[in-house]
Amino acid sequence: MALPDALQRHIPAHLAPRIRSARLVDGVANLVVDAAGLERVEAAALQAQLERAAGAAEGVREVRVALMAERAEPPPQPAPEQRIIAIGSGKGGVGKSTLTANLAVALARMGRRVGVVDADIYGPSQPLLLAAEARPEAEGQQLIPVQSPHGVALLSMGQLVPAGKAIAWRGAMVTKALGQMIEARWEDTELLLVDLPPGTGDVQLTMLQKFRPAGAIVVSTPQDLALIDATRALDLFHQVGVPVIGMVENMAGYACPHCGELSDPFGSGGAESAALALGERFLGRVPLALEIRTASDAGQPPAAGDGPQAEAFRAIAQALADWLDRGHAPSTGPGGGQGAAERG
Repeated sequence: MALPDALQRHIPAHLAPRIRSARLVDGVANLVVDAAGLERVEAAALQAQLERAAGAAEGVREVRVALMAERAEPPPQPAPEQRIIAIGSGKGGVGKSTLTANLAVALARMGRRVGVVDADIYGPSQPLLLAAEARPEAEGQQLIPVQSPHGVALLSMGQLVPAGKAIAWRGAMVTKALGQMIEARWEDTELLLVDLPPGTGDVQLTMLQKFRPAGAIVVSTPQDLALIDATRALDLFHQVGVPVIGMVENMAGYACPHCGELSDPFGSGGAESAALALGERFLGRVPLALEIRTASDAGQPPAAGDGPQAEAFRAIAQALADWLDRGHAPSTGPGGGQGAAERG
């Protein structure tokens, strides 16, 4: 792959073929390196050599080297021309699943053929949010997604396990279930939104490395604690070479239903400020509103109707649609060649 000019002059030519992706932003060099076939001592030596070489480049203040134990297989494509968008948060409780469901509905209303994979295996909520709780059928080894009344196809562990039953699975079973949902019979679905669980663990890594999303959206509330975790999610996407489409601020301001006075229980503008500081695009904000909670619990996403809440989701969906229409495709390196100016 092509290395950034600042690094190319310092990385030895015989090591360059092992570098699967490289990104240099704000003095931090991120290298994803193929260490297949190397013993542990050899891999450690390779890492140290790359750290020294990249660290000698002008303007580099920190080097991060991620060694991949196995050579990545070509990314499976669930359907022709289908693109995957990962939606993550870094922590729970920020409204990521509600945003995913409403973005899917808003995109469907815009004429997009949309599917949702509920990758939050241990805490699936999409069947309730999208009113698609029926058990999916299967054809051979392929699952057939359940159609939501809101024009969105869905697959979730919440459709396969009885309500209230704990999903006590280890990592291998979880990643296998995720693969079966993404590789299901999505037919003419052109856009697959994947509602990731919070954090940066096995499910996220499997999703990002094996299925190579076209892009990712990071959700946060305005408060500092949530923003710290959102920054970790951003860093994970960058390290594995998934372009970040932008950040969304959820629970941004509350209007009292009695007097109409506005308040900010979680702060104000934190995600927008963080996006600006990190060179990421800010996609929009969603208010903290009782109507969103009650409609979601009833399987009636606000984006399916009208009003200010629907408009908030529609605006973010439009920003995502515009990003897709500009011809973005799955990346071949961290950031996918997408500079801060383009993200802004």
